[in-house]
Amino acid sequence: MSDVPTLVPCDPGALTPDELRTLFLFEKLTDEQLRWIADHGCTMHMPAGGMVIREGDPAEQFFVLLSGTIALSRRVGQDDVQTSRTEQRGVYMGATQSYLRDDGVPRTYMASMRALDDADFFVMSANDFGHMMREWFPMAIHLLEGLVMGMRSSAAAISERQRLQALGALSAGLMHELNNPAAAASRATAVLRQRVAGMRHKLGKLASGKVPADRLDALVELQEEVIEKASKAPTLTAMQASDREDELGEWMDEHRVTGGWDIAPVFAQAGIDIDCLDDIVVKVGSPELLDQAIHWIGYALETEQLMSDIEDATGRVSSLVNAAKQYSQMDRAAHQWIDVHGGLKSTLVMLTHKIGDGITVVKDFDRSLPQIPAHPAELNQVWTNLIDNAVQAMNGVGTLTIKTYREDDHVVVSIGDTGPGVPEDLKKRVFEPFFTTKPVGEGTGLGLDISYRIVVNGHGGDIVLKSEPGDTRFLVRLPLTEPSSA
Repeated sequence: MSDVPTLVPCDPGALTPDELRTLFLFEKLTDEQLRWIADHGCTMHMPAGGMVIREGDPAEQFFVLLSGTIALSRRVGQDDVQTSRTEQRGVYMGATQSYLRDDGVPRTYMASMRALDDADFFVMSANDFGHMMREWFPMAIHLLEGLVMGMRSSAAAISERQRLQALGALSAGLMHELNNPAAAASRATAVLRQRVAGMRHKLGKLASGKVPADRLDALVELQEEVIEKASKAPTLTAMQASDREDELGEWMDEHRVTGGWDIAPVFAQAGIDIDCLDDIVVKVGSPELLDQAIHWIGYALETEQLMSDIEDATGRVSSLVNAAKQYSQMDRAAHQWIDVHGGLKSTLVMLTHKIGDGITVVKDFDRSLPQIPAHPAELNQVWTNLIDNAVQAMNGVGTLTIKTYREDDHVVVSIGDTGPGVPEDLKKRVFEPFFTTKPVGEGTGLGLDISYRIVVNGHGGDIVLKSEPGDTRFLVRLPLTEPSSA
């Protein structure tokens, strides 16, 4: 079968007005109108396997099927996907919107049409068909134009509104995520200031001349040893930490350390045990200086812990900012070779607040996958829509599974949830514009439509839905090579 439309000459005037009237499209027209159509149309025969029209070519002809079987297909990546097949006499296709006002946008065929067996068509030029519609049905044309233009305007406005809502939600979530580590860093800084002041005060007392120089040197050395030991201390469970605090508190009471029960948690968190405290007693040497030495070392340990908290908090802020830059693709080329995992991870970070604690996130990434050519900012919008839908479907409780793997010459990203699933009769409609299963006011019906157009039209890939109760997955297939339309 050839992929190039077969040029078969038309037979002018081959249909009479009475024959045209047998077609449901023309059955209500007058004799005069049917004669005009007969004079301006022709018939065409297409042998089996012939390509009648090809997707993307200029839409110059309007076709009505007289006999035979035809199939319509759309190009998806490197494959032709059949969208419909019919042998119904009178069905029409081709330049079906030639009656619309010229808006400067070239009109092309939206699909390819192939004859599966010998087929006959009645054919009119796009100009004649458009002229006929505008002259004979002016009111209908106004209504159709209003419908088409209105749908385009509505789709554009709602799409823009959805983007703004998504941006607002992401910004609110990001600010919430940034606020936590920023507030933690601020609190730790305030406490650190107090502890440093206390440590200076204790050091002043120790160095006031009452402590021999050799003992003071030993205390400084001991402080460094304790801090180093604390940095390597294993993490204790809540029960172990509580037991350690009791042991240390009792030891400090026995050795008359003031406020021992307040200091004990600091030493316990640092991994200090009774043996270490006994070592401090030996190196201090003087029982009357033990209280000040314990407090001084406690200040040093708490200072180290507070600085670690500040480091963790500021590191969290930095990672969130980097994730936001990765998500928005700030300062990056619009089209580039990317690792899909970077966008998936940044999207998860941006949606952390929305995902919540009730949803378990499982990441099953194939790190051996090669880079793919893509528009990363657009793909991030796809991940956002799919993950957001999955979270809403689970109503805050369940498992979100994101898996990547290779399938032939494509990278596949699977985003699954454990929600109730999509009913069988709705599966084929989820990618339709304005179709939504959400309650009124909670969905625009454009998220999956936008995702489909980004993946299929923008990247030459494919996106399909597989769903049953407890296991719903969107599979996004992206080619490893540059699409021909790039």
